[in-house]
Amino acid sequence: MFILKDLPRQIDTETLQLLAQAETATIGHVQHSGFVDPAIRAVLPERRVAGTAVTLRIPGADSTLLHYILPHLRPGDFVVIERCGDTRHACWGGVVTNTAKRAGVAGAVIDGVATDFSEIRRCEMPVWCRGPSPITTKILGLEGAFNVPISVGGQSVNPGDAILADESGVVVLEAGRAAQIGRMALDMQQAELLLLERLAKGERLPDISGATALVDTRRG
Repeated sequence: MFILKDLPRQIDTETLQLLAQAETATIGHVQHSGFVDPAIRAVLPERRVAGTAVTLRIPGADSTLLHYILPHLRPGDFVVIERCGDTRHACWGGVVTNTAKRAGVAGAVIDGVATDFSEIRRCEMPVWCRGPSPITTKILGLEGAFNVPISVGGQSVNPGDAILADESGVVVLEAGRAAQIGRMALDMQQAELLLLERLAKGERLPDISGATALVDTRRG
């Protein structure tokens, strides 16, 4: 059976542009939740993108629903795909890449494998997955679900969540908190630039970070 729910409300462009300036690793300094399994890695490691999550759950060798939903995707959507534990069949390849690119899709996160990496790179389509595979899915018409809560890389994802992804990984944020977290991360990145200036002037990192004082007060 196929389950299809309405597309979520998209996150406003201003918030996504703000969030896309933040590094996932900066957010990782202050929170531990929201991050997908780091084994899900970027095919284009130099890209950082943010978008609105549209979710898809498809099983094993069947990519019928992925093909079906492609014409319904909007610019700024970030496709997040649960593969139900399958790491053998690549649901995402060259044709899907080109179709998604023309639709203006921000990126894709796949809790499984993909194929045609050279075409993904040629199209400059931001994709995160568990690696390559030459074995592809088929149009089998088995089952799937679109825009329902899913689990990807050990992280729950709801339609309409904010997705931020770069070379360090993928983080899932509630839409209502995306701007706040983005601003916090940008402030931290600015502070890091000031820290680098202090290091360049000869200060020691443990003295700045407080590690020196902490160890000195607790040494045996």
